[in-house]
Amino acid sequence: MRKLRGVLISLEGCDGCGKSTQAALLCERLAACGLPVGPASASGAVIREPGATPAGEAIRNVLLHGPSSLAPWTETLLYAAARAELVETVLLPELEAGRVLVLDRFLDSSLAYQGFARKLGVDEVLAVNEPGLHGLLPDVTLVLDVDPVVGLARSGAGDGRADRIEAEGVEFQQRVAAGFAALARRFPERVRLIDGFRDVELVAADVEAAALEAVADAGLRLGG
Repeated sequence: MRKLRGVLISLEGCDGCGKSTQAALLCERLAACGLPVGPASASGAVIREPGATPAGEAIRNVLLHGPSSLAPWTETLLYAAARAELVETVLLPELEAGRVLVLDRFLDSSLAYQGFARKLGVDEVLAVNEPGLHGLLPDVTLVLDVDPVVGLARSGAGDGRADRIEAEGVEFQQRVAAGFAALARRFPERVRLIDGFRDVELVAADVEAAALEAVADAGLRLGG
């Protein structure tokens, strides 16, 4: 793991787990503690992945709303390309400046979705991502653990609003959830499971506590 002046926190989970809601709440709470949250150009903002750069947003559109017949490795390499652009142009400069960045998905999504659920192999997917990461991994990855059936119902996948990944259905999402659980076992120093099937505020409290622990470990002081 590459150590920088700032802190990188990623939120993960199967579709509909509530991570986007929790990421936004976390940014609000960390900012209220006086921490420099988000990119300097968009203070307090969550960074979504893929996205957050012009190239990343274009790739996101292909991945989520493009052809349904993308080959698994094509999908994997597109995610890796968007991630490499994000790392190079946003994450590394902002972390060097000492900012606290909250990501809505990062590397572990590729490991769970493509490596595990699409059966390409976690090590194989990690290997194609590594050159673009420049040694950067999250200080902590918080996986919201939710029954995929509940998650898909939350996401609106059954009423015509599903994106290309959500449209894969519940069995695929169950493999994704199993993939995240496997990552938590493999990387316990970084990846933590949080029970997402609770009241939003209870989940937010656990997310905030884990994030503040990472902030403290990095030596950042609250209140600036």
